[in-house]
Amino acid sequence: MTSALSRNARPGHLELLEAESIEIIREVASECERPALLFSGGKDSIVMLHLAVKAFWPAKLPFPVLHIDTGHNFPEVIQYRDRMLARLGERLIVQTVDDAIRRGIVYEPPGTTSRNLAQIPTLLDAIAEHRFDALFGGARRDEEKARAKERIFSFRNAMGQWDPKNQRPELWSAYNTRLTRASAASDAFEHFRVFPLSNWTELDVWEYIDAETIDIPSIYLSHQRDIVVRAGRICPVSDLFPARPGERVERRTVRFRTVGDMTCTAGVESPASSIRDIIQETISARTSERGARLDDTISESAMEDRKREGYF
Repeated sequence: MTSALSRNARPGHLELLEAESIEIIREVASECERPALLFSGGKDSIVMLHLAVKAFWPAKLPFPVLHIDTGHNFPEVIQYRDRMLARLGERLIVQTVDDAIRRGIVYEPPGTTSRNLAQIPTLLDAIAEHRFDALFGGARRDEEKARAKERIFSFRNAMGQWDPKNQRPELWSAYNTRLTRASAASDAFEHFRVFPLSNWTELDVWEYIDAETIDIPSIYLSHQRDIVVRAGRICPVSDLFPARPGERVERRTVRFRTVGDMTCTAGVESPASSIRDIIQETISARTSERGARLDDTISESAMEDRKREGYF
């Protein structure tokens, strides 16, 4: 697979990050029996998929792509997901929260909007059903303080839970990939969440997307959208999630720095219509992209609490 980065005679910052991530992906493929790559259609999982394709090119990926679909995703992102995986010809597994609710795996209290918590049992059920022993995730250490605690190989116990105090040392890029394998009679077994982009920053991701000319969902670029201002944040409205009583719908020029549920992902006003524009905005930004995620503002430990229970 031809790389824009490979044309440089001397490895630079992005080349080193790329090489490290590809090495991690290949390590998982060689040491784990049933890995899968978590894919949301967000910029980080897009880069991770691109790196995985490069790692095994011209062969197909030796593992499937897994999407935990909340049913509340931006339509543009779902369209991108289907278009991208069809173009690559890779296997896509979609596990939906709606199906988990129908099967009684998830209970959704009346009036609930965000399905972030509902993703946890849906994901754990997918792990048990397909007996995955490693899942690639697109988390980066610069995003949020709970994610900064993650190892590259993040150990999860037989219940899928994460204990930041019970992780394995990673010295000189040596990874302990030993797991207690599941018996045929048990659905409970240990696994890893593996984060090949741990040492990347948001700026690295965008510069890599630019250098590799990677296609992205349209919601990352400036566009006109109906919004309401809710708690000081620009929230998208749609037929599925209309404005609340008393809220005024406005049409503004916005884009999204992060991709999540429409219920909890706020936009930013921006004229950025190209990747280079986004890079310039990222350089001058004074807040993390996670600042646009309403679910992260519930409490200071919101992300860590969810991760302990099995979140991405």
